[in-house]
Amino acid sequence: MKQRPRIHYTESQKALMWERWKQGDSLQMIAQLFDRNHSSIQPILAETGGIPPAPRCRSRLALTLIEREEISRAVVAGASIRAIAARIGRAPSTISREIQRNGGRTHYRAVQADQHAWDQARRPKPCKLAENRMLANMVTSKLQLQWSPEQVAGWLRQLFPVYEEYHVSHETIYRSLYIQARGALKKELLEHLRRSRAMRRSRHHTQKTDNHGRIKDAVSISERPATAEDRAVPGHWEGDLLFGSHNSQIATLVERQTRYVMLVKVTGKDTETVVNALIENARRLPHELYKSLTWDRGKEMAAHKRFTLATDIQVYFCDPQNPWQRGSNENTNGLLRQYFPKRLDLSSYSQDKLDEVARRLNERPRKTLDYQTPAQRFDRCVALTD
Repeated sequence: MKQRPRIHYTESQKALMWERWKQGDSLQMIAQLFDRNHSSIQPILAETGGIPPAPRCRSRLALTLIEREEISRAVVAGASIRAIAARIGRAPSTISREIQRNGGRTHYRAVQADQHAWDQARRPKPCKLAENRMLANMVTSKLQLQWSPEQVAGWLRQLFPVYEEYHVSHETIYRSLYIQARGALKKELLEHLRRSRAMRRSRHHTQKTDNHGRIKDAVSISERPATAEDRAVPGHWEGDLLFGSHNSQIATLVERQTRYVMLVKVTGKDTETVVNALIENARRLPHELYKSLTWDRGKEMAAHKRFTLATDIQVYFCDPQNPWQRGSNENTNGLLRQYFPKRLDLSSYSQDKLDEVARRLNERPRKTLDYQTPAQRFDRCVALTD
C-alpha cells in the first residue's frame, strides 16, 4: 500500500484547527477538512495540551522589516551609524547593535535579520506557579484531594484576600498542568482532575445523552413547586444512578440548595431494589430536609408511587432528553468520576465507603456556594430543624 506523503500544515491551517477545536469539533471532524486522518491533527493540538497558544505579536518598540530594509540599503551605500539612525529616527546604539548581531556591515541582510529577531523573541512568560514554589505546593496539595482548579483558585482568594502573590486563576492552573513546558506542576496531577484527559477539551464539546423509556403516572418537573425550582428552601433533591462495570451501580442524590451529596448502595438496577434502597436512605433525614426528589426517565424509578407512599416524598421526572433539568446531579456525577472511574466495579464498595466518599465531596468548597462547602450549608439547615 502506497504511503501518503507527509503533510506540513501552514500557520493559517493550524489557526483553523484551533478555531474548530475551540468550537467543540472532534479530531476526526477537523482532520476531514484537510482530507487527513485524526492522527495528523492530534500531535499539533497535544503539543500545548489542547490549549490554543497565545497569538504572537511584535513589540511596538522593535525594528520593523521596513526599517531593516532601510538599514540594509544605507549599509550598502556606506552611510555611517549616526546617519542611518537619523534617517529612520532611531538611536545610534540601536542601529549599531542591530548590524553587529546580524553579521556586520558585510553580511547584513534585512529579511534574515528580521526573521532572527522574531525567532529570538519566542520566550515564554514566566509562570506564577513556577516562580512561587510555596504557592505551587499549596495548589498541588489541593489537587491531590480532587479539588478542581476553580475550587483551588477560589479557596486561595478566600484564604489570602489581600495578598495577591497568592492569587492564581484556574486557567493558570490548567495551563500549568497541560503545558508542561511551563515547569510549574507535575503532569501526574492530571489524574486527579475530574476528567483526566491528555488534552483539554472545549466547553462546547458535544456529549451524548440517553433517552430512557416512559414511566407510568410520571409527574412532570413542570409541576414541581416554585420553591424547589429557585432553590429558595432546602429539602428538594435530584437523583440518578451512576454505573460501573459488571452491571454495578450506586444511587447519587444531591440537595438542590446546599449541593449536599448522599450516596446509596444498590445491589441491582431493577426498580424494586432501587426504590427499597432509596426508601431506607430517606429515613435518615427529617421530612423538612427531604420534600421532593427529581429523577430522569430511567426505568429504575418505575415504582415511584411506592416510594412516595412509603416516605411522603413526591417524585418529579425530567422531560425526555433533558438531563440539564437535574443539573446539580449531572455535575455531581461528573465529580464522582474522580472517585469512581468508568469501568470500575462499584459492587465492592460498602455503604460506609460510599459515605466516606460523599463526605470528601461535601467538604470541598464550591464556587456556586461562594466557596463554602456543602457540609457547612447543610449543617446550618439541620441546626434550624432541631
